[in-house]
Amino acid sequence: MGTKEKSQYFDIPAIIQEKWQNIINIMAQIINVPAGLIMRIVDSDITVFLSSKTDNNPYKPGEKGHLENSGLYCETVIKTRDKLLVPNAPADEKWKNNPDIKLNMISYLGFPIVLPDDTAFGTICVLDNKENAYSRLYIDLVKNFREIIEADLSMLFMNHALGEKNRQLIDYIAEINLLRGVLPICASCKKIRDDSGYWNRIEEYFEKYSDVRFSHSLCQECAKKLYGTEEWYEGKI
Repeated sequence: MGTKEKSQYFDIPAIIQEKWQNIINIMAQIINVPAGLIMRIVDSDITVFLSSKTDNNPYKPGEKGHLENSGLYCETVIKTRDKLLVPNAPADEKWKNNPDIKLNMISYLGFPIVLPDDTAFGTICVLDNKENAYSRLYIDLVKNFREIIEADLSMLFMNHALGEKNRQLIDYIAEINLLRGVLPICASCKKIRDDSGYWNRIEEYFEKYSDVRFSHSLCQECAKKLYGTEEWYEGKI
């Protein structure tokens, strides 16, 4: 998937969300910042998936904004797939117009959260309303919390993929069982009668009850009978 192709395709169970909520609450409290966030990519937007329950946190779960060319800290983290540390955005030529400054969030530390298929889920980050260079201890703390979240996502992602495979297998078995029995077919026109008593052309029946799709052509015998030559069958006319 590009950064948006799969991360929104499976749900995060409530028990996992509660675990992650505790993680970002603890993270924000230990680092002593107003905001700890888990951001999630949904379609072309970046969404506040979870927000720490801390004083003066301006971010609310469910808030979202367009990701591409947004100038957000998280956009850079997702594109570079690397840590981003901005101690003082107003004093940094690159970040002085960052949208988060409007919320008085002038420092940032964040890491990318990546799915097992190497596509982006989002970010885990902390933001402060004052200059903050974040110590090595705090950087390691956020990084380790990121690894816990990625481990949970790996399990959820694999379960989701396995569920899709199981659904495909169930559908396939159902098709086999449907087509395994004796089909009532008209001896003259070759239509097939379904369980409701309706007569269907062979193509219609199989397209309705299986994944089979028909592509019409002519065999040698019919080509010779209709056109007096087998060249039609061979694709020459």
